Amino acid sequence: MTKVVWNTRELTVGQLAERSGVAVSALHFYEAKGLISSRRTAGNQRRYTRDTLRRVAFVRLAQRLGIPLKTIKEALATLPENRTPTRDDWAQLSAAWRSDLDDRIEQLQRLRDDLTDCIGCGCLSLDRCALANPHDRLGEEGPGARRIDTRLTPANACCG
Repeated sequence: MTKVVWNTRELTVGQLAERSGVAVSALHFYEAKGLISSRRTAGNQRRYTRDTLRRVAFVRLAQRLGIPLKTIKEALATLPENRTPTRDDWAQLSAAWRSDLDDRIEQLQRLRDDLTDCIGCGCLSLDRCALANPHDRLGEEGPGARRIDTRLTPANACCG
């Protein structure tokens, strides 16, 4: 691993990739999508400010949480461009996603708990479907897995 001097103001794309653990191609993709930015040297080489490390880490974490890149970009657009984001800046961003993450957690828990049971798809192919979804009641509510999606069916609201 190449040691980057602690007070280096800018990083090359290779240094950023090495420090962040993200492939150069992914950094180029993030830049093309407007998630990070760089300046170009006279030799047309990319240079990233050190705060880009935090932005890349934030993007990676948000992606792992299932947050779409468009939403990540919108969040990053609220951060200051002329200074390194503070702990408060990051706290505001994470707070804005809290209810969405809580909903995702609830959906994943329901998926885990109901994985071997009927998910309310209306297929009527499982023995239990006639018991868990009599007369395909859930099919009348619309397409998709009605019991798993918490936005469609609140917990404990399904037959069963």
